[in-house]
Amino acid sequence: MLIDQYNRVIDYVRISVTDRCNLRCKYCVDGDFPFTSHEEVLRYEEIIRFVKICSELGVTKVRLTGGEPLTRKGISYLFKEIFSIEGINDVSLTTNGLLLGQKILELKEAGLKRVNISLDSLKRERFAEITRVDAYDEVLMSIEKAIYAGIRPIKINTVVIRGFNDDEILDFARLARKWGLEVRFIEFMPFGDSTLWDESRIVSSHEIEERIKAVYPLVPLLNTTRGPAKVYGIEGSEGRIGLISPVSTHICSECNRIRLTSTGMIRPCLFSDTEYDVKSLMRKNAGDEEIGKFVKDVVKVKPANKHEMGQIRKCQRNLRNIGG
Repeated sequence: MLIDQYNRVIDYVRISVTDRCNLRCKYCVDGDFPFTSHEEVLRYEEIIRFVKICSELGVTKVRLTGGEPLTRKGISYLFKEIFSIEGINDVSLTTNGLLLGQKILELKEAGLKRVNISLDSLKRERFAEITRVDAYDEVLMSIEKAIYAGIRPIKINTVVIRGFNDDEILDFARLARKWGLEVRFIEFMPFGDSTLWDESRIVSSHEIEERIKAVYPLVPLLNTTRGPAKVYGIEGSEGRIGLISPVSTHICSECNRIRLTSTGMIRPCLFSDTEYDVKSLMRKNAGDEEIGKFVKDVVKVKPANKHEMGQIRKCQRNLRNIGG
């Protein structure tokens, strides 16, 4: 088992397969949008090897992210290969949904059982304003196709920004209730080169919860995945509300994950810019035992808590580089 110095069991790896994205969301990036060269991005065989080594150390859960992971060719092959690794029992996807409808059946055949779709507005014009792409209909169609394909659960990730989209909180709650989805409201976090970031624009999970409770009765549910969300059921429906509070409350004590960036850097903490280069080891033909020891050593230095409310430090890399 992978256990850090604070006795947290690390059994979950989030892997960014690319920093390329077909959206240009305002809270993620401003100005130029340079991509990493293909030579610097991990090859599929390197990702598969890394997951195999991690599985032998106790990792059971993998999520593929980006950038936008579905922009990378052959992504279904990667899903199938990871899903076939002994010990890995959960392989999931985070996507912006633009290409999901086109690929949902081949992804399901490859082993995909659940998906998170990033969606920050249910208003077509505002969606285009936030993402700088007019693709709202494609995302809604992808959600519907995922429902019809039997993917469960389908979670909608919504970053709430005061004065930007916080007037849609109840609209998203209604969507969860009507379509039987889990909408996960995420506090606005300080990443990358976006000029949109300002601490005053944070809407706390507590405020979001109170706004929803004023209209819809919520029932607390046990979060069986050990994830960061505080989860509620909506009375009278299959819909759920998730609240993720990386800014207003401490979720670090229960963190069970590390991240692998598309360029092969292990990132033990989302809120720290400290990264560890495992790609160089693999490309220098290091053995599995040496790489496994490297992963163990990285986990051992995973910080207890890298952010305190009132001392929010803006990370220098944006989410498309880190992996969501």
